Amino acid sequence: MTKQTLPLTVELQQYVVANGSEPDELVRDLIDETERVLPLDAGMQVAPEQAAFLTLLTRIAGVRRAVEIGTFTGLSSIAIARGLADGGRLICFDVSDEFTSIARRYWQRAGLTDRVELRLGPAAETLATLPAEPHLDLAFIDADKTGYLGYWEALVPRMVPGGLILVDNVLRHGHIIDAEPADPGTRAMQEFNRRVLDDERVESVLLPIADGLTIARRR
Repeated sequence: MTKQTLPLTVELQQYVVANGSEPDELVRDLIDETERVLPLDAGMQVAPEQAAFLTLLTRIAGVRRAVEIGTFTGLSSIAIARGLADGGRLICFDVSDEFTSIARRYWQRAGLTDRVELRLGPAAETLATLPAEPHLDLAFIDADKTGYLGYWEALVPRMVPGGLILVDNVLRHGHIIDAEPADPGTRAMQEFNRRVLDDERVESVLLPIADGLTIARRR
């Protein structure tokens, strides 16, 4: 028995993936292509066990209306779209046509084009095109860290009661506990985590999945 989460070595992560979230051929191909074509940016892709978790959580929650802030090459969007209830739809917000061109090919290959819509442009602006009233069942934030608070404030009022907001990279590779982090993204995330913890509109938990994942439920 232990009260502390186990450190996840490379070997242990491989076991976790192989015994609970083994990627199918499409996901393996997407991971491989992202690492080959974008070796300097491939770290932005969600971990395979995280993708499997997104699918399962989306399915458990019966999500029909979802949004994603930060799509990259599409793994997280595929994971969410695969878990949507019948007739569900995911709107993806991103600024990069280069990265999302890969995502679009894999949405097509996965048979998800009828479930996924891409809106290119700064999310701080494009989020404003969404209806202002509560209508979203799930939101996933995985974009520029200095923009997280703005995205949060745009999304919380649009979540239905019981709706889920998932936030990636909340541990910043362990640097979240640094007293004076040099990286502005880490400083922004420290403030973001404090704000979420104090936000009475939601109940939340921070989980040590991949680089840290916050799950918040709209009250």
